[in-house]
Amino acid sequence: MYNLHAHTFLSDGALLPSEVTVRYQDKGYEVIAITDHADYSNIRQVGKAIVGFCKRWPHKSHIKVLPGIELTHVPPEQFKPLAKLARKEGIKIIIAHGETPVEPVSQKTNHLALLADIDILAHPGLISDDDTKLAARRGIFLEITSRRGHSQTNDHVVRQAIKFGAKLILNNDSHQPEDIITPAELIKVGLDSGLTQAQIDKVYSEVKKFLAKKGVR
Repeated sequence: MYNLHAHTFLSDGALLPSEVTVRYQDKGYEVIAITDHADYSNIRQVGKAIVGFCKRWPHKSHIKVLPGIELTHVPPEQFKPLAKLARKEGIKIIIAHGETPVEPVSQKTNHLALLADIDILAHPGLISDDDTKLAARRGIFLEITSRRGHSQTNDHVVRQAIKFGAKLILNNDSHQPEDIITPAELIKVGLDSGLTQAQIDKVYSEVKKFLAKKGVR
């Protein structure tokens, strides 16, 4: 079981990376990514801190921790150079903060993020047909989230992904201890969003292949 969207006090989360990891381990997760918010003001510092933490996490632990970043509220034209910089810093999981309905997100964020070297478009809101097709062509995951507010458009994202063959991913987007729900609860979010159990199994299978390419066995 995995969650590839988690925040710590390196951005707007409440907990140390170690405590975030231990809490996910306690809930039964096997793989997580620390994906704190970043833009040009902090991407080097936060990226270095996360990569350093993940390198030092015990390899024999029951949970694997991947270094990630969430490019958040950046001018859309900055997604490409920031993603390139993040890869240079050793970041393995790059999330773009999509056009959620509950925050003022710049127009064309979804589209220009999908043209950059990202892995996941988080909470993409009322994503358009063209952008869903673009996500499908580029193999970028569209996020179904348990995060309050952002989750309002989960059902739309599911319908779009099924219609156009885009890949989906289930994530917590955790910031506080109470956001770290169990794998079973996360699966229920997917079911409540309109996915069948067979479709959720396919989601997990595709994420497993993705993680294998990132070196997670």
